[in-house]
Amino acid sequence: MKDLSLLIPARNEETVIVKTISAIQNILDGTSIHYEIIIINDGSTDNTKNILQDLCSQYSSLAYIDNPAPNGFGLAIRKGLETFDGRNVIIVMGDGSDDPKDIIRYYQILEHEAECAFGSRFIPEAHVHDYPIHKLILNRIANTFIRLIFGITYNDTTNAFKGYRRDVIKNLTPLLSHHFNLTVELPLKVIVRGYTYKVIPINWYNRSTGISKLKIKEMGGRYLFIVLYLWLEKILARSDYYRTDKIKEKRLK
Repeated sequence: MKDLSLLIPARNEETVIVKTISAIQNILDGTSIHYEIIIINDGSTDNTKNILQDLCSQYSSLAYIDNPAPNGFGLAIRKGLETFDGRNVIIVMGDGSDDPKDIIRYYQILEHEAECAFGSRFIPEAHVHDYPIHKLILNRIANTFIRLIFGITYNDTTNAFKGYRRDVIKNLTPLLSHHFNLTVELPLKVIVRGYTYKVIPINWYNRSTGISKLKIKEMGGRYLFIVLYLWLEKILARSDYYRTDKIKEKRLK
C-alpha cells in the first residue's frame, strides 16, 4: 500500500494539466513519500485524454482512468475513491489552483495529527490570489450559512482541496453527490460523524488558462440539498452514523 494517493479530476484541462502534475511531482519527488497520482478524465472533449495517456506512459507514479457518462466532478472523484491505493488520499484540482507545498502539510497531518486535513483560504497566513469578486461573495455567504446551521468554526467547507485517511473514506460511503456539491458532502460527513480534523491556512491561485467548470446557477440547489441532508442527519439520525470506535474509546476511559 502506498503512503499517499492524489486524486485529480480533469475535464478539458489541456492547457494546464501538465503544469499542474509537474509541479506536484517536483514537490513529492523531493520527499520519501511513496505516492501515486490518479488523474480522472471526466469526459473531456479537448486533447486532455491524449495528454494524460502520454504522461502515464512516461511516469510509473501516474495512473489514468476514465469517468464514463454521466459526467460530473463528484462522480469523477467517486470513481477515484473506488480505486486509490494509499493509506491517505488528497483531492487536488487539475487547474493548478492548489499549492503543491500544502500537500506535504496535509500529509503530515494525516500521518501524525488527525484523521482529516482541511485547509482554509480565509484565515490568517492564508494567501488567495485573484479570486473573482462575485464568486468570493457567494463563497462567503455559503460558508457562513454552513457554519451557522452546523455550529462550527470552520469557514471553507466548500473548497475541494482536502485530505482523508483511508478508513475515514470507507465510513463516509455511500456518497450521493454527482457534481461540485461533493466538496461539502465529504467534510460535513466527517464533522457530523465525529472524525478528527485539523484546519491549516492554505494558498489558492485562480486559474491562468481555461474555463472554470463550476456553474453557480446550476449548483445552488445541489449544494443546498446536501447541506440540508447532512443537517437532518445531525439533528435526527446522528446516532445511526456517528463513529462507534470513538464511543468505545470513551467507554474504556
